[in-house]
Amino acid sequence: MDGAHDMGGVPWSGPVQPEPNEPVFHAEWERRAFAMTLAMAMPGGWNIDMSRFARENRPAADYLGMSYYEIWLAGLVRLMQDRHLVEADEIAAGRSLHPAKPVARILTADGVAAMLHRGGPSEREVTRPALYAVGARVRAKDIHPPTHTRLPRYVRGHAGRIEAVRGVHVFPDSNTSGAGEDPQWLYTVSFSGAELWPDAPDPMLEVTVDAFEPYLEPA
Repeated sequence: MDGAHDMGGVPWSGPVQPEPNEPVFHAEWERRAFAMTLAMAMPGGWNIDMSRFARENRPAADYLGMSYYEIWLAGLVRLMQDRHLVEADEIAAGRSLHPAKPVARILTADGVAAMLHRGGPSEREVTRPALYAVGARVRAKDIHPPTHTRLPRYVRGHAGRIEAVRGVHVFPDSNTSGAGEDPQWLYTVSFSGAELWPDAPDPMLEVTVDAFEPYLEPA
């Protein structure tokens, strides 16, 4: 979707300011928000793309006014409310007010290490040949889907070159809506800075983006 989260290349965002020696978590509640988000995906039944969409699908002022893990926590609350694992009055009260909902699975303490080690691999079996090869000229489609997508706005409508073919992976645009994984070929596409920003100060600038096949068309 075209939300406030898609900040790549926008003029108002300013340069990224790295924090020297940044800790993994700035406060204990951030660690807990991260743990709850991972743990609740098992009883909640959502996937990583649904989780990403829940975080980015909010008004710009809301999104830009939150810290990183505040956004994670807000996304988790939305996912839980959508599935009636919690209700609005419980969120307001900060405690359970209704009987627990039955769930198919939960993440127990002794299962955490295995879950983290396994991760969420997205690569799938190849069932058809790739449409593009390394070196092919392609153009990122000028699309504006209403739900989650991994194609950033600043490359849409611009031409680039296939730099690498990355195999077949779960297609986020389908996975986020519950329509299935719909595995698609994934490519690394290289764009020149001058193609993306005609006034780019560095003539040697190159930007690479991983883009799924449905995002691309021949240039």
